Amino acid sequence: MGTTYTRRQPAYYDVEDRDDLYVTRMPSSTRRYKPYETVDDPLVLQNQNTSSIQRRRSSGNTTKTQSVYPTRQPGGAAYSAGRPSKTVDVRRNELAPKQGPAKKRFYPMLIVGMIVAMLLLLGLTWLFSWWQGFQQDMTYGYPRTAHVDAVVGHNDSTEHPTHFVFINLHGHIQVYEIPGGDTSKMRIFNGPTLDGSGQDLIPITGSVVNQQGKINLIVHVGDRDFLFINDGKTFHPR
Repeated sequence: MGTTYTRRQPAYYDVEDRDDLYVTRMPSSTRRYKPYETVDDPLVLQNQNTSSIQRRRSSGNTTKTQSVYPTRQPGGAAYSAGRPSKTVDVRRNELAPKQGPAKKRFYPMLIVGMIVAMLLLLGLTWLFSWWQGFQQDMTYGYPRTAHVDAVVGHNDSTEHPTHFVFINLHGHIQVYEIPGGDTSKMRIFNGPTLDGSGQDLIPITGSVVNQQGKINLIVHVGDRDFLFINDGKTFHPR
């Protein structure tokens, strides 16, 4: 009788199944997408580690929230907003032209305008001076002359007053007295001499005043007054 061989099969024991041994699919609400070009970027990794996971929006919440992670565009490329802004700023700074110190611009029209304004001002000043001189020429003539009739008690009366002529003759002040209108008794009184250029153009006038019972004579030359005292027969400069 032959020998019988029995082949034993190895025994298999059921091992306790653990879920952590398997790679499970993450829910779509918490799924993260990482751009392939920023895997090794320390700035992106730091931002992702410190960012919180977006909560799933409930059906009753109508407020729109923006995810902190970039969304994937068609074709597998990551959205450009996920790239660090520092790189963009550096490139912009490198491409931006360097601005040097502001150069002073020369404005020829401004200079021309200033010259024209200055010439216009000088022209107006000359025109005003000419017009004033023209009016004085029409009023006082040249040399500057003025006439006054008054009763001063020198052989005169109301019917025949004394005639006075005041002349600014090239800066020399002169007063002509014609008592009672009689030219044979005419007297000439020399006044002060005016110093300086243009003194011959200063207008001259005269007037009589009653001071302490005497009729005195005052000569007005510009803004200055010269007094002549009446002694009853003639005048004396004071």
